[in-house]
Amino acid sequence: MALKIKINGKSQVLEKAMTLFDLIKAKGLNQNRIAIEYNQNIIDKDSLSGILIKENDSIEIVNFIGGGR
Repeated sequence: MALKIKINGKSQVLEKAMTLFDLIKAKGLNQNRIAIEYNQNIIDKDSLSGILIKENDSIEIVNFIGGGR
């Protein structure tokens, strides 16, 4: 059951159903250093494992980068 979704504006296909938490793990991202927007709603990190990704969902993932002086 492949799902067509968009991640950061790019079409992608998930080969299996998964939660937002599963997606973040699969991409090797640190959930403490990102912000997630799911279908135009900011998602609290505590809710990631309870949200099942569906066909045509739109996900924006923003990485926080440290640095500066």
